[in-house]
Amino acid sequence: MSRLRTRTNRPPVALALPALLAVAFLLMPLIGILVRTPWGDLGEHLGSPGVVEALKLSLLVSLWALGLSLLLGVPLAWLLARVEFKGKALVRSLVLLPMVLPPTVGGVALLLGFGRRGLLGPWLEDSFGITLPFHTSGAVVAATFVAMPFLVISLEGALGGLRQSYEETAASLGASPVRVFFTVTLPMVAPGLVAGAALTWARALGEFGATITFAGNLPGTTQTLPLQVYLLLQDQPEAATSVSLLLLAIAMAVLIALRGRWTGTPIDRGAVTPPPPAAEEAPASAVPGTDAGTATDTAAKTGTETGTGAETATEHWPLNATVTGFNRLTLQAEPGTTIAVVGENGAGKTTLLRALLGLTPRAHAELRLGDADVTALPPHKRQVAWVPQDGALFPHLSALANTAYGLRARRVPRAGARREAQAWLDRLGVGHLAHRKPSQLSGGQAQRVALARALAARPRLLLLDEPLAALDQTTRAHVRHTLRTHLAGFGGVCLIVTHDPVEAVSLADRVLVLADGRALQDAPPAEVSRHPRSPWVARMLGRNAWPGIASADGLTLAAGGRLVVAEALTEGAQALAIIAPEAVSVHRDRPGGSPRNVWPGTVREITAVGSRLRVLIGSAEAPDLVAEITPDAAAELGLADGSEVWTSVKATEVTLVGL
Repeated sequence: MSRLRTRTNRPPVALALPALLAVAFLLMPLIGILVRTPWGDLGEHLGSPGVVEALKLSLLVSLWALGLSLLLGVPLAWLLARVEFKGKALVRSLVLLPMVLPPTVGGVALLLGFGRRGLLGPWLEDSFGITLPFHTSGAVVAATFVAMPFLVISLEGALGGLRQSYEETAASLGASPVRVFFTVTLPMVAPGLVAGAALTWARALGEFGATITFAGNLPGTTQTLPLQVYLLLQDQPEAATSVSLLLLAIAMAVLIALRGRWTGTPIDRGAVTPPPPAAEEAPASAVPGTDAGTATDTAAKTGTETGTGAETATEHWPLNATVTGFNRLTLQAEPGTTIAVVGENGAGKTTLLRALLGLTPRAHAELRLGDADVTALPPHKRQVAWVPQDGALFPHLSALANTAYGLRARRVPRAGARREAQAWLDRLGVGHLAHRKPSQLSGGQAQRVALARALAARPRLLLLDEPLAALDQTTRAHVRHTLRTHLAGFGGVCLIVTHDPVEAVSLADRVLVLADGRALQDAPPAEVSRHPRSPWVARMLGRNAWPGIASADGLTLAAGGRLVVAEALTEGAQALAIIAPEAVSVHRDRPGGSPRNVWPGTVREITAVGSRLRVLIGSAEAPDLVAEITPDAAAELGLADGSEVWTSVKATEVTLVGL
């Protein structure tokens, strides 16, 4: 088997041979330099005054070119990666142009643009006394022109791979765009930035064509090391080989340093193996060395000292919002209200949250929180905190620094922000993890830290986008309990997007059902459970939902067939028939007796739900029907996939909901 696997992995000769020739083609010039270098005279050649002077000038020019590239290229890369504008393709082409343009042509272009007779040259000389050609500054400009694209391309790629949820979350915590850029964006794209900076410096160090054309070849002024090599080739070819070896060694050192270290997405250098699952299954309110009550009391005292407790107890912010665009609805809620937002994919749930945050052009929210109209304010000034599904914890910050981020963004002193952040972490049972990085936290711990960060930012509106979706069942139960406990004392309104009926029922005071951006139903969980107005919500709650049109003796189903019901609606009215799975009877033979609704069918699927079984039955005479029975009943009936059965539903077990 091993010999067979080795043969399978061999590359085809038709590809391997050209690849080897390509390697030889690239390697041969390098071998030529190594073979022809006069090693005995290497020190003398590299230590000559002209070479030393050219090396110093090259280092000066390349470092200035790197600084200028960082100053101009970093904002340009951000613009290309983050902003959509007309002419973006043209701008990107301009960035790439120096990489494909012959260097001497680039030098001619620089002369025509910045030379003494160029477009800007006379103005620069008359207004500021700046003359670029045949001056060291001209060499810097030439090196920057050809090298800056390496920085822009590398950084734009890193920015493109960075999820914007990090930056959007930072904005929701109160950080201005500039603060977000320097505290979140740049640290997270540091690998791409360092890679681009290293390549830019190396390219600037080796620049020749544009420099000699635009800045000339003046010893001590513009004669850099590549130009020195050009001169030495005419009179001292052996010395030129030695200097070429130096430049080759520098370039190879840069590439070797970059290999595998500064490529890819940002990583947490402090990462360690995550803790075992047992650490996550501890009760959410537990803090090592204390019981739950003591931890809560201590956190409450700390919160009062830093201002959290006082604000939570005295400030309240009712919600009034009118959303237009893709979402078309009005939201009003009193302080302390938790609203579960449900609906099928594409219903507009996340768009609603992003509209309230001011982060999407698809929908616009006229938003009032308490007495403040925040409609015209940018996201970082709205005091609307957002917890995305993945938590979006900043990987380069500890749990404590993450939690204090919103407070620091609102100019709370560092010591006070850290005390308040620690109090929130203690409240959510993760205070002992304050100095861990996100990569060192389990899923449940990370979600609690994300929640602590949002609450610590003192929001007036809290938005949670499926905060428990990525957790296992045990952890989800613990975090759900923690969330319910702390939302009870929240002075604002909380919206939770969820697909979990348990979350919707256990966490929310109201359930908002969305369909195509509209509010299909907005009612307490018990009302939505009893009378769901959406087939999707009914199925989410585990019920059969059949749409149809009311008739004299029941319901004409949209999918075909009729349903006899005990209650009556106005004839012709659209309605939804709700049938609980436990109300569906399953038989191997046609049942007799009182059932008014009887259909033949075939078992398509049997799944276990707790201690019961759910049986999906398809029929040519009715829509698919889910029945819930005990394992003993299934064994007695001999049910299996493909079994022919009969189903029946009593008319009194059908609930009609008008649409």
